[in-house]
Amino acid sequence: KRGGWRCFAKAAAAKTTTQKKEDVPKNLERLRISTPWEDAQTVLKSEFKTSEEDLKTFGELTKEELENAYEMMQLCRDFENECNQSYMGGKIRGFMHLDNGQESIPALLANSIRKSDLKHSYYRDHCHAIACGVDAGKVMAELYGKDGGTCRGTGGSMHIYDVENNFQGGWALVSEQLPYAVGAARSIVLDKFLGKEGMEDERIAIVFVGEGGAQNGRMAECLNAAAKENLPILFLVIDNGRAINTFTKDVAQNQSVFEQGKHYGVPGVLVDGQDVTDVLKVGKAAINHVRTKGPAILQVHTFRFNGHSPADPEHERNRKDEKRWARKECDPITIFEQSAHAQGLDLQALTKKAKDEVKRALDFADASPPPPPSLAAELEYPDPNGQVDYSQRVPEMGLAKAQETTKKIVDPNTLAGLEKRIADLRGLCDTPQGISIGDAVNLAVLEEMLRDPTCLAHAEDLQAGSSYNIPANTQQAFGRLRAADEIIDEGHFIGKALGEAMNGYRPIVELMNANFGIYGMAELSSAGNTYATTGGQFKMPMTVIGAGGTAPNQSLGAEHSQPFHAYIMGIPGLKICSASKPNEAYGLAKSMIRDNGPGVLLLPVKMMKTRGPCNPNQFLPLHKSTQHAKASDAAVKANKAITVVTYLHGVKESEEAMKELAASGIEFDFIEMTCMKPVDWRTIQSSLERTHKLIILDESTRTGGVGATLSAIVSENLFDELDAPVMRLCMEDAPVPYAGEMEKEVVKRASDLVEAAKFMCGA
Repeated sequence: KRGGWRCFAKAAAAKTTTQKKEDVPKNLERLRISTPWEDAQTVLKSEFKTSEEDLKTFGELTKEELENAYEMMQLCRDFENECNQSYMGGKIRGFMHLDNGQESIPALLANSIRKSDLKHSYYRDHCHAIACGVDAGKVMAELYGKDGGTCRGTGGSMHIYDVENNFQGGWALVSEQLPYAVGAARSIVLDKFLGKEGMEDERIAIVFVGEGGAQNGRMAECLNAAAKENLPILFLVIDNGRAINTFTKDVAQNQSVFEQGKHYGVPGVLVDGQDVTDVLKVGKAAINHVRTKGPAILQVHTFRFNGHSPADPEHERNRKDEKRWARKECDPITIFEQSAHAQGLDLQALTKKAKDEVKRALDFADASPPPPPSLAAELEYPDPNGQVDYSQRVPEMGLAKAQETTKKIVDPNTLAGLEKRIADLRGLCDTPQGISIGDAVNLAVLEEMLRDPTCLAHAEDLQAGSSYNIPANTQQAFGRLRAADEIIDEGHFIGKALGEAMNGYRPIVELMNANFGIYGMAELSSAGNTYATTGGQFKMPMTVIGAGGTAPNQSLGAEHSQPFHAYIMGIPGLKICSASKPNEAYGLAKSMIRDNGPGVLLLPVKMMKTRGPCNPNQFLPLHKSTQHAKASDAAVKANKAITVVTYLHGVKESEEAMKELAASGIEFDFIEMTCMKPVDWRTIQSSLERTHKLIILDESTRTGGVGATLSAIVSENLFDELDAPVMRLCMEDAPVPYAGEMEKEVVKRASDLVEAAKFMCGA
């Protein structure tokens, strides 16, 4: 039983350490465990249902396997030692985390993980990458910040990526890699479903996480997702007992992470990471289970011989004593050398081979040139602004293959019904009343998912169309795998979408309410960073769509009235657009879905059912604002023309203000920020060259808001065009209240714009 296995491990630990009691400092709180293969088999038969025949196979280690394991351990030890020396010599900068003492894990990876498997590591990733086939010279060059590095010097120590070997990070935020790996595992299942050529049936995803990181709620969510869809993913838990220096037991009620899957039917097993032969045998069994049956947890009990990083003072209780003892008594390399398994192996030759490889890696890193300074700007977006005709972009598999695949995976009757639904929506575009914003985006989503089988949908309440019909009919037409209903955590399914996007898919994430995206800020940040951080290896064709903003009188209170758009403006690599009308919503959605980078399309929450005209045959640029009205030459000459820039609900408010001001002769050059990032200040420049006055009606706060950014850009670039200071009509910094009387003081509207325009024109 799992509980029995845990008790055995504890009892074995006591038994093992008693043998050399005089060598164990009395103040140590964490000792080595013992998990001999004969006992591990009982767990594997009980929990993994491993057959006797398979157990026999896994229990037999060939001479070649032992040689490779020892060489990999020596390679990793020497590589990390040289990293430490290079760090002290100033060749490696920033944060660096070494893996000394945990070498049995890369030995397992080299033994049992294939090139085609999808690997997601965390910040202590050097040895994981090397063991998975990434060239050691390229890894060292990346640490040196050189152009010959795995990511051309853009990632550094914590961000090793290699597209050729499917090594997909190196992720620096603790536990963020978990949903990304689940998304990667889904891509394996999707590849099979679509019948993609050249994809091995038994590929798996493997994700590394510390035992401290496994206490994060993401772990439970991902175990649930893996079990629900029976995904081929191994959760490899590296248990060194400490989070930086803090004992994990001080913050975790239960450290038996291998048991976390019990609630979901995901089997788990614990193994002594200081005995590489046990790790190889148990690890092979766990990996085979994932390849042939479904998800599993492998917890490896280790000791980390170095501090969290070279800057770590290691002040936590007993840490230095534990390190000294572990280096002497728990070194996996020494333990193997002293075992019967090492007999007959030329350890000296294997050690020399490993050291020679590290020497080669150092020489390669030293010789590699630095990256060009221009590289950072070149890697901002996979698709540079204005350089892509989205109407001409075909699916990666080719249009003919995409159409063939769709006919193969979608029932003919369902396909006919979907085509009728699309025709009906397109028909609404030509009616006098037009189509709603929600239906216009739904039309774009359905068209793209029909055209390209790699387009996916994720949303809460998806099968019911969510709140505004954006993902309506996707699951009914394309099934649960391509159109997934999600748990109520946006970070989780944005993270899964990120993993899918790294592996050849175009996920579309609908947020129901844009403010819920706050749960996914870490994932959105990484989505924006990934293309650049990987040196351009991994594109990120992911679209996030949400209705949000703050309309006057919406009476939703503070939490549903936050300026999410302002929160994400500072994330590099994101393209952010907004649309207040069906025509722009459709055209921007179509382009964004086909873009190879991450994009966020924001819609006005209180206007989603607003209907209007729509051209269903267009792709709008993602880098241009939209000018809806132009002040007359007479108004310009009379000094009564004003440039007004706004977005979301501000468009409707501005249109109302224009009507009210018509009698006074005040007119607007009226610009909607359909592109919020990058800011299209050239369109504003063209207008200011006529009006010389600017009012920004802003649905974000005075401090740190969209209007503040726009005002700064105008002041820096267009100051000479201004006859008066920029006027910002923005939300005050106070949380948006529920009661209308207070809300009027915080949220600006048409009446405020009318008053401001009259003041600016001296009327």
